[in-house]
Amino acid sequence: MAADITDIAKHETLTPKWDVALEALVTEEFAERGMEMGIADFRRLAREYNIRFDDIIDTLFRMCIEGVWSYRNGDGREQSITHEDYNQLFVNGRTREEDLVEYDGKWFPTSPSS
Repeated sequence: MAADITDIAKHETLTPKWDVALEALVTEEFAERGMEMGIADFRRLAREYNIRFDDIIDTLFRMCIEGVWSYRNGDGREQSITHEDYNQLFVNGRTREEDLVEYDGKWFPTSPSS
C-alpha cells in the first residue's frame, strides 16, 4: 500500500530538522546572557557540556536556514545562511573551528519567543 502524501507531509513537518536539545541549550544560553553569541560562546558550551562543537554548529546553521535563528556578520549586517553555506561547511561530513573563520559575527534567535 502506497503512503498517503498527507501522511508524508505530516511526518516531515513533525520531524525536527536539527537537534532540539542543542536548540534548547543555545536558546537558554542566549536568554541568560541577553546578548548575541559568537563562535567562542559555542566553543565554551561544547567544552562545558562535553558536546561536539560541530554538532552545535550543525544545529545553529540548520536553525538559521529555517529562519529560527539569524546571523549578523562581523560588519554588523544580517547575513542569510543558506543550504549552500551549510554544504560547504560540512563538505567532509564534519566541520572544524578553522572552517568557521569567515563567520566572525554573532548569532541570535529570530524572535524573542524562540
